[in-house]
Amino acid sequence: MVSKLIMKRYEALAPLLKDPCEEVRLAASHALECLEGVGSLDEILDVLKKGRLAAKIAAIYALGEIGGEKVLSPLIYCISRPEEDIKSAAIEVLGNLAHPTALTPLIGKLQETNPAVRAKTIAALANFKDPSLVKLLLPYLDENDGLLDAEAALALGKIGDCRLEDRLIKLVHSPHPRTREAAALALGQLSLNQKLP
Repeated sequence: MVSKLIMKRYEALAPLLKDPCEEVRLAASHALECLEGVGSLDEILDVLKKGRLAAKIAAIYALGEIGGEKVLSPLIYCISRPEEDIKSAAIEVLGNLAHPTALTPLIGKLQETNPAVRAKTIAALANFKDPSLVKLLLPYLDENDGLLDAEAALALGKIGDCRLEDRLIKLVHSPHPRTREAAALALGQLSLNQKLP
């Protein structure tokens, strides 16, 4: 069982993963990685079951650091949880792992009512770089909200289908700075991912 000291540290560090300062986020991530080495998978799963919200989120990120098939089941379970922080963290970690087993459950999260969770899902799906996702992600380019359209642009840029070029070019004229930024990045990725004739 995880000691109270380690659980206390998880709870203190987990909120820093969302700190506005990148250096703070990196320091918290590094500290959590060090703690992950202290606990076994069983201990991390115990924190995931019994810990406070911040500790559970830290445990989700620790599962991502462990990786492998053994962490997929608890992470897939977490994306079905009602707590949006837990759900979002698990979606992000599953996207980073990009294991084929996680693809279908993640696609299901595109139906979430919370736009922030859908945006996190789109970002996670981008890591699969699966051309079959283009059809699912393309409608999000029309959201015109500075969130979903931006994440869709970034995801589609990573997938790298050159047929999307005209759609992405339209987004550089969006009224939302985040969408324009994402379109610019996606257009740059498209050119990197394309093979010259």
